[in-house]
Amino acid sequence: MYRLDPRYAPAPQAVLHTGWQAVASQLPDGPAVVAIDGPPSVDWSLLADRLAHELTGRGTPVTLLDIRSHYAPPAHIRSRTERPADADDPYFRKLADNPLDDLFDVESLPVSAPPQEGLLLVYGPGAAVVDHDLLWYADVPKRYAEAAVGAGEVGANLGLPGEKPDFRRLFYIDWPMLDQHRDSLAHRLDAWLDMQHPDHPAWIDGAGLRATYAALARKPVRTRPYFNSTPWGGHWAQRELGFNPDARNTALGYELIAPEAGILVGTGPEAQAEVPFPLLCVLEPLSVLGAQVHARFGTSFPIRFDYLDTVGGGSLSVHCHPKESYMRERFGWAYTQHETYYLTRGSTDTKVFLGLREDADVDAFRKEVERAVTDGVPMDPEDHVLAFPAEQGQLFMIPAGTPHASGAGNLVLEISATPYLYSLRFYDWLRPGSDGNPRPLPYEHGFANLETGRRGTAVARDLVQQPRTLREGPGWREEVIGELAEMFYEVRRFVLDAGAEAADDTQGRFHILNVVEGEGVTVHTATGDRHELAYAETLTVPAAVGRYTLRAAGAGPVRVVKALVR
Repeated sequence: MYRLDPRYAPAPQAVLHTGWQAVASQLPDGPAVVAIDGPPSVDWSLLADRLAHELTGRGTPVTLLDIRSHYAPPAHIRSRTERPADADDPYFRKLADNPLDDLFDVESLPVSAPPQEGLLLVYGPGAAVVDHDLLWYADVPKRYAEAAVGAGEVGANLGLPGEKPDFRRLFYIDWPMLDQHRDSLAHRLDAWLDMQHPDHPAWIDGAGLRATYAALARKPVRTRPYFNSTPWGGHWAQRELGFNPDARNTALGYELIAPEAGILVGTGPEAQAEVPFPLLCVLEPLSVLGAQVHARFGTSFPIRFDYLDTVGGGSLSVHCHPKESYMRERFGWAYTQHETYYLTRGSTDTKVFLGLREDADVDAFRKEVERAVTDGVPMDPEDHVLAFPAEQGQLFMIPAGTPHASGAGNLVLEISATPYLYSLRFYDWLRPGSDGNPRPLPYEHGFANLETGRRGTAVARDLVQQPRTLREGPGWREEVIGELAEMFYEVRRFVLDAGAEAADDTQGRFHILNVVEGEGVTVHTATGDRHELAYAETLTVPAAVGRYTLRAAGAGPVRVVKALVR
């Protein structure tokens, strides 16, 4: 059965506490300076008040210092973090590479000397810049930040208190700066504080967290999944997996989107902390990624798995993604967003839009797009873009620059490169967004990246590939179902009869697995670890695992998709 909350026990030496009294008990009586850093989405006022209440209640004097009161003026922060070249782009910004120190003017930084007695508690985004005796990191998963900006919460953007929030700043400025800052602290944190349940926080000591991640980096691990809603979303995940039954829909399933993924560490729902998956790559890059992948991608986990649920929903926008040079130079990401669509659920009656027709006229395509944007004139994408039957089990290759979309009625397992914030939409069926306004259509970016050379029969030949058996054994085979020279990863598939076992080896490169058909598999590693993987679940097999075995569960055949860096 699909697990909504996969959870892993902390290392034996780790200390995990929940509740404000237990969290505050981990602070000394002083004299000391305690810095608690983290993103703006943490309820910092509540955190400071609750800790101060617990500490004064036990007789420890507390002085509070909100680091946000020492930020540079908002105009200064904007001038440092926003490029003039982005000023006229209403859709995207280049990823910020600023250190969090840019939130401060040198003269505005507070001097933090230990008090004569008790604690000086410095808190808020950037608190680590002050001299401190203890360093904690308070966090909530990024989905909370998205919700805060979507709700229009003032102060939701980094360094801009009192200002209306902006998704572009959140995605392209706040998150890159915060991620870089968090990662720089990971090796020396004294504690991690999960604040997603403000009345019941979870605390894990820093050394224990690093020991836990060191162990997880050497065994199969599954991140916590969730689904969000969009105007095109369907209802498969609500009906089949039990996700968000009261939500408008379950459009985009975050199975493994590394920048936003988390790992649950704990012993049960009331005693667990959610810690970002990217820290696993920061703390244990060679074990997770492997030496060659690490050399190429640094600590960025380069492949993502997610679901596009249009079952009972609508078609996605017709869009493409930036080509590599454009992505690097214009948007600042070192590699680009190649994709593939695997049809976990589909039929010959539903569609995948992919690639240009042989006779496509790009100028005519552009004029129709512009009329749709300016005058609301509908268009038929199939006048320009090919449509293929969305047959279950088919993989569609989508290199950067290729126009594409999933039609309504499909469940797509999207296996792609990790960059995910640059969808260059051409046409969105004149569909309004959740706010009632037309959805953004950055078609200028789209046409600047449109791949016009691969058309018609070349699309069908290169991008709609047939399985090729790579190896096989009693009751099983491994197939290559998608590889392309211009894409850095490939997609394979295991086909196992009931009860069959297939052996595999990471050979120094991580694998990602997803059960696309059948009840599931059990993964057995050479070191004795065992992990169940049910239908629709995704599992990361770190490079350090080496040899492992897949054993089919249930009475019927099982199919497991696997992706790896080529």
